[in-house]
Amino acid sequence: MLADLGDTRFDRLAETLETTRPEVSVRLNPRKAGRQTPMAATADSRVDWWDGGIYLGQRPRFTADPALHQGRYYVQDASSMVTSAIARHISAIIAKENASACDAAEAGGNGQLPLLWLDACAAPGGKTTAALDGLPDGSLVVANEYDYSRAEILKENVAKWGGTPTVITRGDTAQFRRLGEFFDVIAVDAPCSGEGMMRKDLTAREQWTPSLVVECAARQREILGNLWEALRPGGFLVYSTCTFNTAEDELMADWLRREHGAIPVDTGIIESVNAGASSTGEARNIIDREIEIPGVEPLHSLRFIPGRARGEGLYMTVMRKPGNLIPAAIALSGKDSRQKKGKQKKQAPDRQAVSRQTLDLCRGWLQPTLADAYDVSATDDGVRAFPRLWQPMLPAMLRDLQVISAGTEMAVVKGRDIIPTQQFALSLILSPSAFPAVEVGSGEAVDYLAREAVTLPEGTPRGVVMLTYDGWPLGFVKNLGNRTNSLYPKEWRIRNIT
Repeated sequence: MLADLGDTRFDRLAETLETTRPEVSVRLNPRKAGRQTPMAATADSRVDWWDGGIYLGQRPRFTADPALHQGRYYVQDASSMVTSAIARHISAIIAKENASACDAAEAGGNGQLPLLWLDACAAPGGKTTAALDGLPDGSLVVANEYDYSRAEILKENVAKWGGTPTVITRGDTAQFRRLGEFFDVIAVDAPCSGEGMMRKDLTAREQWTPSLVVECAARQREILGNLWEALRPGGFLVYSTCTFNTAEDELMADWLRREHGAIPVDTGIIESVNAGASSTGEARNIIDREIEIPGVEPLHSLRFIPGRARGEGLYMTVMRKPGNLIPAAIALSGKDSRQKKGKQKKQAPDRQAVSRQTLDLCRGWLQPTLADAYDVSATDDGVRAFPRLWQPMLPAMLRDLQVISAGTEMAVVKGRDIIPTQQFALSLILSPSAFPAVEVGSGEAVDYLAREAVTLPEGTPRGVVMLTYDGWPLGFVKNLGNRTNSLYPKEWRIRNIT
C-alpha cells in the first residue's frame, strides 16, 4: 500500500476509510439549466475542480426526484468530476494547436474544434456525461461497455443527459483495433481492484486480494494495448482508476510510456482551479506531486485521496501519442478521415420501408436551427438523427463495432404508427413546438415515471403529447381522449422510491 512507500501524505488514509462517511455530490447539467433545479438550492458547497459540481449536506431520495430522470443532474462522486475539467483542458490544447486550420463552420462551443472522444470502459455513464460537459459543442462521444446489461444502463444515462451526440457500443476493447487510428481522445477508466471505493462499498473490501491487483494490472495492459492502436497520432489518452496501489496507477502509466512511447501531459488542473476567483482552496488537497518510485519519471498525474480531497479514491493521468495530431473534424473537412474503406452495413434496410413522408415528418420535429446539422435516416426499426459532420465516420463504426445506439433515436415505426422515443424527448435537438405540451406537478411526474396512469386536462389534443415538469421535458404519452397510454420505456420505470 501507499504507506509502505514512506510518503506521509497517506498516513491517515486507513483511518479515514474506517471512520468517515462518503460525501454526497451531484453534477448539474449545464445544457439543461441545472442550477435552476431545486437540488441546486440545497447545495452545501461547490466542487472546486468543476463549476457544475455541488456537495449536498445529506442524501435525499434521488429516485423520487423527477429532475434526476430528466437528466438535469447526475449523482456522482466529486473526484470523478475532474473528467469534465480534463476534457475542457485537452479541448483547449487542441484548439490552440489548430487555430489556423479551424474555421467558423467547424468550431464548436467557445470557438473550439469538435472532438471525437472514446470512453472505452463507460458504464454506468458518469465519466461519459462528465466528458460531454467539458467538450466543445458538436463533439461526438463513443461510449463502450463490455457487459450487455451495463451497456443498457449506460445508454439510458447518456440518453437522459441529452447533450452532445453519442454512439453507444458494447464489447471487448479489441474491436477498436479494427478502426485503425480513429479517435482524437480515448478515456480509459480501467477495471481495477477498487481500493478507492472501500469507504463506500463493502464488496470492494471483501473481494480485495494481492492476486486481484496482479489480475487487474494484466487486464489493464491488454486494454491499453488495444486502445492505443485506435488513437490518432498526437492524440490524447486519459487513464484513470479508482484504486490506490502503484501497480495499477503510476507503474501502469510508466509501462505505457516505455512500451508505446506515450508522452506525459500536464493536466493543468491545480493551476487553473486555484487561479479561479471562486476557488475555495479545496483543489490544493489533490495530490499532483509524484510518489517517488525508483526508475519512474514524473507523470503529471492526479490522486484524490479520502481525508484530503472531498471525494473517493481516484488516480488520473493524461498521456499523448507521438506525432502531430490532425483532429478528426479537420481530417473530415479535408476528405481524409483515415477511416477504413470497404463494404458498409446498410443503414436503411429495404424491409423497413420507412417512407419519405415519415422521414420528412421526423425532420420537422428538429430544432429549426439544427435541421441542417443533422441527417435523418431510417434504421432497422425506426428513424435516427445523426450529426452531419460525423456522418462519414459512422459506416466504419457500424461495420467494425457492436453499435447499440447511434446519434439520437427519434422514433420507432410500428405499422402506421410513428412513436417518438424517450431519448428524443430528453434530447436537446427536439423542437419545443413539435408536440403539444402539458405541465405536471411532482406527484404526477413520479406517477408517469412509474408508468402509472396520468390524467390530462380537458381540451388536450389527441395524439402524442409531451409532459413537462418544472418547464423541462419529462416524456411522451399518447392521449386517446378517455385515457392515456404511457410511452415511457418499461425498462426505465421507477420500481421503488423508498
